[in-house]
Order: sequence, then structure tokens, then C-alpha cells
Amino acid sequence: MGRKSEARSAVAVKEGNAAPGDEDYELLYSKDYVAIHPSWNERINGQLRLIKQGFSVFMSWMPSSDPGRKQRGPSFERDRSLYTIRAVALEEMKSIRRHTPPFGWQYIIVVLNSGLAFPPLYFHNGGVREFLGTLREYSQLGRAGDDPNVYLVNDIQDPLQKSLSSLELADVPRASLMPISRATKTEIMEDKPQRSEDVSTSNDNVQRPPRHRDPNFSLHVLEKFSMVTKFARDTTTQLMNGLETLNVENAKRPSTLTMEAVPERIVSFQEAAATSEEDELPDIMAAREPPLGKSEWNSFLDGEGRVTDPNELKKRIFRGGVEPSMRPLVWKFLLEFFSFDSTSKQRDALLVKRREEYRVLKAQWQSVSIEQAKRFSKFRERKSRIEKDVVRTDRATEFYGGDDNPNVDMLRDILITYSFYNFDLGYCQGMSDLLSPILFVMRDEEEAFWSFASLMERLGPNFHRDQNGMHSQLLALSKLVQLLDPPLQEYFGQVECLNYFFCFRWILIQFKREFVYDDVLALWEVLWTRHMSEHFHLYICVALLKRHRRKIMDEHMVFDTLLKFINELSGHINLVSTLHGAETLCRLAGDAGAACIPPGTPPALARDPGAACIIPPGTPPALLVAPAQS
Repeated sequence: MGRKSEARSAVAVKEGNAAPGDEDYELLYSKDYVAIHPSWNERINGQLRLIKQGFSVFMSWMPSSDPGRKQRGPSFERDRSLYTIRAVALEEMKSIRRHTPPFGWQYIIVVLNSGLAFPPLYFHNGGVREFLGTLREYSQLGRAGDDPNVYLVNDIQDPLQKSLSSLELADVPRASLMPISRATKTEIMEDKPQRSEDVSTSNDNVQRPPRHRDPNFSLHVLEKFSMVTKFARDTTTQLMNGLETLNVENAKRPSTLTMEAVPERIVSFQEAAATSEEDELPDIMAAREPPLGKSEWNSFLDGEGRVTDPNELKKRIFRGGVEPSMRPLVWKFLLEFFSFDSTSKQRDALLVKRREEYRVLKAQWQSVSIEQAKRFSKFRERKSRIEKDVVRTDRATEFYGGDDNPNVDMLRDILITYSFYNFDLGYCQGMSDLLSPILFVMRDEEEAFWSFASLMERLGPNFHRDQNGMHSQLLALSKLVQLLDPPLQEYFGQVECLNYFFCFRWILIQFKREFVYDDVLALWEVLWTRHMSEHFHLYICVALLKRHRRKIMDEHMVFDTLLKFINELSGHINLVSTLHGAETLCRLAGDAGAACIPPGTPPALARDPGAACIIPPGTPPALLVAPAQS
């Protein structure tokens, strides 16, 4: 009997959860003679298991038929039922305390996110190290800073990973993957609910809403908000220090960021917009043009296939985008996989070379044996994380939908290969969102890989552990809002939202979750041209905030409600009007807007325009200016 069948018969049937068509369970860890001691002279032996079902992992403890107790009173069967731990998802666990007494048996205490704790589990025949090692493969398990005997489960200390988890980049809610029954409160020994810290302040004049939660919030959303709120307030100090530095510098030199330095029409626009129900930007933008087609594309090429006027081509794409049939070719130029001055023959030769290089890179991780993988924890962790993410990325689209979809396999293979190609950066949640549209357009594994690698040359700093890349963009966004909408900036200051962390997802994955899929493709084409600004995405953020400024301010949104509102905009944003507003703001801001964005702010590139962006395997990317991602 295989491991899956064994787990299915021993767990599902024993617990009464088996049903025709149920998904098989995989037994990851099993240990007998793990006991619970109801009292000093009583012992209930049992079996501790870690079980994988679908993409979720559960812990269970079942009493064995041989109790191993010194006394068997009438309460024995009652206690067996009382102490049974049927199935607890790792997502529900907060911490595990490991006790290693000088004499006696090691034991662990599992604490849930709710504050409830299971009774101690004593390992009479050892196995604690193996248990924790298995957990580490399927969760973010780390030691608590103040107590090395406490292991935090999914309490991600890396601030970037914490923010990604908090923002729920995955498409499928974890709750939908938990069909196994959970332990009830009667099976738990102690109830110690934790109180959340009150983070409200009273140093402003804005009428704030009551601090109680909207009863319509789901528990899942509330848990995520609490994580985001804590992290956002932790990062506020860094961003505020940047703003204070800006204010000091402005006081020492002629102002280029104050409203006096901006054309008078911006001031007038702001005054008018402040009284309108919804901000309507002045119409100073040319109408959108039809997308670039094949015949027009050919008109930009010389006899050998070189692009004769790259700037004019980028301007044309900025105005109208690209026809879907032309995207596989044109995107390679926009991403600088192909240089604009390359000939058709040179591009063909480059593709042949890159295909072979990709095969070599892919073979590196495919050749890792099972024995090697056991000693290669970084590879196991990244591979596991990628495999979990790709099956939740854009599965609603036909290209990635259904079971056993080869396109999902390609998505996985490209991401694992990239983690070997750029080992310092590795993989981080959100990268699958950036790759998905590229593979959808290219329909070719090798071409999608190199195009994605080119994009990551620009967006790699978004995924650095120290988050310097994200902090610099959020700080620049704060300066732009101060320039283009001082009342909104003042409001955000009053409700302690100047960190702009509620815009984190917008910037991190370039609005991938905010627009419908086809609009994402069109938007990225606009951004990649860098026609008006390398940081046009920040003007899009300002345009979206201005469009909803009246609702934000009238409803007195604070961080949690603002984040909820921003997330609920997903899939309901009009692309054309958004581009209209962003271009208008960019034109109105002019040089003052450019001065708000410090040099080197991502996705700025530090190489010559038109240069090939592909780097040899093993060469550190030029954009990695911060400590490497682990």
C-alpha cells in the first residue's frame, strides 16, 4: 500500500472523513508513542502525523489502541475523545514551544493563532527534530528572537515576505483548501485569547469612524488586515524620516516641490477638484489611437530589420498599444531583450543562443537528485514555494485553467530556472504574477524566460529583502501626492497613512491584480515604453487616488478601511480613463514632478538605452544595489 493510500485509509476512514471522490492524502510524517499525560500518573499513547491534502498540510494526533496508561478508569474513552487532535492546518498554528528537560522526555506545545493551546505532546521515542524539519519544508518556521525554544509558524520575519503574505497575492483563499474537519474547542485544553493592541491616535482634527470592525468583514480579511496594519506601522518611521529630510532640504534651497513652483493651472485644478464629487482632470491628453499593427510596424524598420526611430515607436505604442498578434515580437523590444538597432539576422542568432543557454540553466536544477535535494534546503524551499504559487496564478484564464495544464508546468519550470539563474534574488511571491502575462503572450518557454529575466532587471529591486526599492517608490509617491493634491496628502497625514503602504500591491506587481487580464497587457505596454516617464506607474497611483479622494475623505477611511477599499477596486478600474488621468497629471507636474522622484528609483535602469539586458549566468545583475534576497 502506497503512502497516499495508507494515509487515506488510516486517516480518512478512521476519522470518518472518507467519501467517494475524496482527494488522496499524503503522509509526510508519522511517529508512534507520542503521548499526552492527563496527570502525573496517567499517559495516553498516540500517533502524531503531518498530512498533506492538495496544497495544505495538517497536523493530527490520534490515541492508539494500546493506551499505555497506569490506570484505566471509566473516564478513559472520554479522555481519548477529549484529547484527540483531528486535523489542524499549519495556517492555524502560531507557534510551537520545544522543551528539552535535563531528565525525561522532550515535549512540544502547539499554540494556535486564536491563542488556544493543545496539551503537551511527549515524544517517548524521540522524533522532535524530524517533526520540526518536516514542518520547515512546508511552512515558514523560524525561531522567536526572544526565546530560541519557541518556533514561530508562518510568522515571516522577512518584511518583504510578510507584506506579500499579508496582501494575499495568491488567487485561492487558503480556507478553500481545508476540507478536513478541525479540532473543536472542547478538544483544546486552554483558552487564552489575545487582545489586539489599540493603535488609534487622537492627534488630528479628522472625525474618525468607530474603531470596531465592520461586521461584514470576513475572518480571513480581518486576519490579513491585522498583519498588514502591524507591518505598515513598523515601516512608517523609515518613510517619515525621508519626508522630514525632504522638508529640511526644501527649507535650505529654492523650492522646486512647493505649489508655487507648479504652473498656476495645477493650483486652479486642485481647488476645483476639492469641491467636486469625483475628480475630473482637465482634458489635455490626446485621444487613444488604434493599436500598432504589422504593416505599421514594418514601416519603422529599415531593410535589415533595424528600428529606425525607437522614440517615435515608443510614443506610438504609448498612444495606442500593440495588436495581440504583434506582441510576441514587439514586447521583446520594449523589454530590451532585443536591441532596437539589431538586424533580423542578429535577432535570429540571439534566439538560437538564448534557447541553448536556457536548456543548460534548466538542466542544472532538473539534474538535482533526491539525495542532493535533501541537503539543499534553499532549493527545496524555493521549489516548494513556486509549486504552491503557480497552481494559484491566473487559473481563471483559459490559458492556465483546468487540471494537468502544461502551461502551468511551463510557468513553474521558468520560475525555478530563474531562481537558479539569479540565485541571489531567487524567488519571491508575486513573481508568478509578473511572468504569467509574458508566457501568455510569448507561448514559448525559452522566449518567455528571457523576456521575464529582462523585466526583472527593472523590477528586481521590488523584491529585495530590505525593501529599499519599494520604500523609494512609496516615498516618491508621497511626494507626488503632496505636489498634485495637498489636501489628500494632509488627510493621509492626519490618519497616519503617509507610508502609502495601501498602494504596495499596485507598485509591486505593476497593477497586475487591479485590471482585467487584457487591460493588464495594454497597460504594461504603456509602462514599458517609458515615453513620458520611467515612473509613469506612480502617476497612475496618483490618478487612482485622486479619482476616489472624495470617497476616501468623506468616509473618513483609516488604514484598514482604506486598504480594504483599495483591494475592492480590483477588476473594476477603467484603463482608458486611468491612463488619461495619469498622463494629465504627468504633464501638469512637469519638472516639479520629476524632481519628486530621486535618481535610481526603480524601475530606472543604470545602463545605456538599447543595450542588451541579458547577462551571462552567474553574473550579478547590475540593478541589485541592496543586500541580496535569501
